[in-house]
Amino acid sequence: MLKAIGVDFGTTNSVVALLHTDGSVVTQQFPTEAGLLDVFRTVLCFWHDDTRGRQILHHAAGPQAIEAYLDDPLDTRLIMSMKTYLAQKSFTETRIFGRTFTLERLIGSFLSVLLKDCGPVPCLVAGRPVRFAGEFPDDALGATRLIAGFADAGRTDVALALEPEAAGMRFASELTEPATVLIGDFGGGTSDFSILRFEPGARGGVTPLGHAGIGIAGDVFDYRIIDRAISPLLGKDDTYRVMGKNMPVPVEFYAGFARWHLLSLMRAPRTMRAIEEVARTAQHPERLRHLASIIEDGQGYELYRAVSTAKAALSGADSTVLRFRHKGFQMEKTITRSDFDTWIEVDLARLGATVDQALASAGLATGDIDKVFLTGGTAFVPAVRRLFADRFGVEKLAGGGEFVSVAEGLALIGGMRRDAG
Repeated sequence: MLKAIGVDFGTTNSVVALLHTDGSVVTQQFPTEAGLLDVFRTVLCFWHDDTRGRQILHHAAGPQAIEAYLDDPLDTRLIMSMKTYLAQKSFTETRIFGRTFTLERLIGSFLSVLLKDCGPVPCLVAGRPVRFAGEFPDDALGATRLIAGFADAGRTDVALALEPEAAGMRFASELTEPATVLIGDFGGGTSDFSILRFEPGARGGVTPLGHAGIGIAGDVFDYRIIDRAISPLLGKDDTYRVMGKNMPVPVEFYAGFARWHLLSLMRAPRTMRAIEEVARTAQHPERLRHLASIIEDGQGYELYRAVSTAKAALSGADSTVLRFRHKGFQMEKTITRSDFDTWIEVDLARLGATVDQALASAGLATGDIDKVFLTGGTAFVPAVRRLFADRFGVEKLAGGGEFVSVAEGLALIGGMRRDAG
């Protein structure tokens, strides 16, 4: 029997944790091509068809949304990063195939799929950031919209709790004295650093002291690998001839690699003709034709999966082989951890500067931090951990449940609130 549910509604991925009456916490698992996974991609895909003269609008969420989009990217509408707009007054609604959708309705459509197998529960707790994303965010508006999104999904019993508080929940329950904790929450698209004061014990209080965030995380690291290891094999940095002169291959051909879904949008006939025209006089025409084939066949998502696998391997090994094959394009390229560290140096510097901003907002110095808790997939990257170890001391670092700690903590908070009546 369920006692509480914790929902980590993320910008890139979402996680659901179930607290049972016996005190055990398990994460909801979702079927994908790769098997059962704890994380559910925070995406929606809409498409329509005509049935007996009526236009019927369909939608899918998570892995099924990605599959629907990849099948027909030009005649579908992909919705991503919904959480980013929660606190933005400028975003009120959007039109999808002639129909109006508020942000709350979009989020409700996603959550109804995410939570469809959970059933009723006495207490549902959803996470919210200390500060919502965006320029000049209205945090009260963000919280109100988030609750309204759950209500649209039929979940009117939702309560909110701070995501960093949830991330450090198990850690905080073991404290024997007050502690000032820096929590680094690394998502797919953003990294958030929150400084909180935890009081000891499972029922101890939590006081937010400071916060800062930046749009750098796992997706940016993936792009660095693509840009350095793959794009040159597809014609980037090559030249082609125009009226007897060598000209660089247009960099916009590779802009789509910044996010996997952008590559699918390049399947427009104009773009494909432009690539073929450049390939005719290119230094290495076969590279550009491989690029065209990857775009035309919608291989952006598969490419990112291969890169993500290689990045994960580098967290436990000094080198790995990045493998990707599509028709005539076959690559097996060895990537070392030192190469990867060099490619993300500028990103690491910006992460460090954002930590400084969090400390400044709390009015604290490095030495005032008692513990550092890192969560999210990027927390496994050795160079990221080294950034915090060098600054705060390796003995202060803590972690665990990097992909699911927020959701699990939210479920535990729900159980505590229910016990308190």
